[in-house]
Amino acid sequence: MRCPNCGNDDTKVLDSRPITDGLAIRRRRECVKCDFRFSTHEEMEILDLTVVKRDGRKEPYEREKIESGIRKAFEKRPLTREDFAAIMSGIEQDIQKLDKKEIGAREIGNIVMRRIKSRDQVAYIRFASVYRKFADVEEFIKEARKL
Repeated sequence: MRCPNCGNDDTKVLDSRPITDGLAIRRRRECVKCDFRFSTHEEMEILDLTVVKRDGRKEPYEREKIESGIRKAFEKRPLTREDFAAIMSGIEQDIQKLDKKEIGAREIGNIVMRRIKSRDQVAYIRFASVYRKFADVEEFIKEARKL
């Protein structure tokens, strides 16, 4: 890990501890050249996963798309950075457990909705209304009654 202070490539790990319920690791580091201390975060990354869209197109998995949808759903709702990280880690853990090279966008959407629903019902309804493309208010009300 390169030192952000002097650019030296040689740093040592002073301390490691799990964060976001053990789904990521925080490492405290020190540069061996200038003694500057800094923290890094390490978390799981999904590689080599293809998403099959509703129209049959295929594209590489992009974490940023899920992050964007979650941020919109939780807009003006109480959500800490730690909660956001835990939701994202949980979603990616659920995806990895499927052990597939290709996954349908619908399957990812269902995983996201399950994770959001357990945290905030308003955010869940917001996400579901966009994801499921509610055609009218009746569909919205029907989903809200299920809660």
